[in-house]
Amino acid sequence: MTELTFVVEPGGALRGRLRVPGDKSISHRAIMFGALAEGTTSVGGFLEGEDCLATLRAFRAMGVSIDGPDQGRVTVHGVGLHGLRDPGEPLDMGNSGTSMRLMSGLLAGQAFDTVLTGDASLRRRPMRRVTEPLTQMGAWIEATATGSAPLQIHGGRPLDGIDYPLPVASAQVKSCLLLAGLYARGVTRITEPAPTRDHTERLLEGFAYPLRREGERTVAVTGGGRLIATELDIPADISSAAFFLVGASIAPGSDLLLEHVGINPTRTGVLDILRLMGADIEVLNARLAGGEPVADLRVRAAPLRGIAIPKELVPLAIDEFPALFIAAACAEGVTVLTGAEELRVKESDRIQVMADGLIALGIAAEPTEDGIVIQGGALSGGTVESRGDHRIAMSFAMAALRASAPILIRDCLNVTTSFPGFAQLAGAAGLQLTERELT
Repeated sequence: MTELTFVVEPGGALRGRLRVPGDKSISHRAIMFGALAEGTTSVGGFLEGEDCLATLRAFRAMGVSIDGPDQGRVTVHGVGLHGLRDPGEPLDMGNSGTSMRLMSGLLAGQAFDTVLTGDASLRRRPMRRVTEPLTQMGAWIEATATGSAPLQIHGGRPLDGIDYPLPVASAQVKSCLLLAGLYARGVTRITEPAPTRDHTERLLEGFAYPLRREGERTVAVTGGGRLIATELDIPADISSAAFFLVGASIAPGSDLLLEHVGINPTRTGVLDILRLMGADIEVLNARLAGGEPVADLRVRAAPLRGIAIPKELVPLAIDEFPALFIAAACAEGVTVLTGAEELRVKESDRIQVMADGLIALGIAAEPTEDGIVIQGGALSGGTVESRGDHRIAMSFAMAALRASAPILIRDCLNVTTSFPGFAQLAGAAGLQLTERELT
């Protein structure tokens, strides 16, 4: 089995202008909604990473004709809400928790049985958070004794809308239930404890499906409608931009322009947190693309300071915390994160794995049950284990900009799940990164 190691030389700065790949969350949903729509949906900016390709392959297996991807362009020939076919074999979601959780809701409303599986990491991730409310709607889903995948979803069962208060803020659970709600009798109403990303709601409206927003934290759909095909221009992923926002903030002499980045207000926690730490980030040329707000982000090096991260920003930056932990390591003073227990059940236990890596590089990092305490300091070189987690691998690559010796990051193959071409793009911006394959 091949293992990919990143070797990153210390120092340097990030300069120039670049566009990171398309938003992963929207790319998943573009394929799903395009497949369920009536007519042909054209998509630009699609993320050709392994996670999104797993979603694309699943719909092809269910009889949807999809052209591409070709340089981010995809054409989806929709079959309507009731046009999917039995794939005849398990659908492999690879490493993608988004795919598995959203597909669970969508498949609960089909006339055929389906099995959802994935790689070893995905099969460890918690799925009761979707299977339990889906069961309340009338779905029949069998999971492992621990509530994880493989998930056996029995089709042909009528679903009923429910009023469901989310116990934990989660865009994936909200989206899963809204997708199931398209097939349910009556109204499906979801209330969040805190705002989460609203790409599903925006896309439902973009595909002309009636949606009701009731206050700031409740959304409702009525089953039995239709999705109408449209054209989508997917913005660059702010989660991928986050590595460069942090890298340019911590590396003296950096001045970087990130183009066409999605700045959906449910995703901009990383900007708010970095600015509270003292980062120099300008939002330029703000505009709309396919119903999503986008802008160019200019970031220049600035002295950062440690902060207590406001709890209300945690759900708005949940995927960006590995990169933010690197910013905290380079900041003056202490950074404290609480209310982020969700990080322990991502592709890895991101709190523990990041703490282990920071400690290996000479930083005082104390993990807590729902967060971490990081004392800013001087980064040494050393070897870091990413545990196969793409965001951890890319975060520690940026740490080398302030390190005193090379950083070796092991087990980086999964970087392609969200950011194909990361090493090349980072290298063009000034990161001294080489890839080393071991067998």
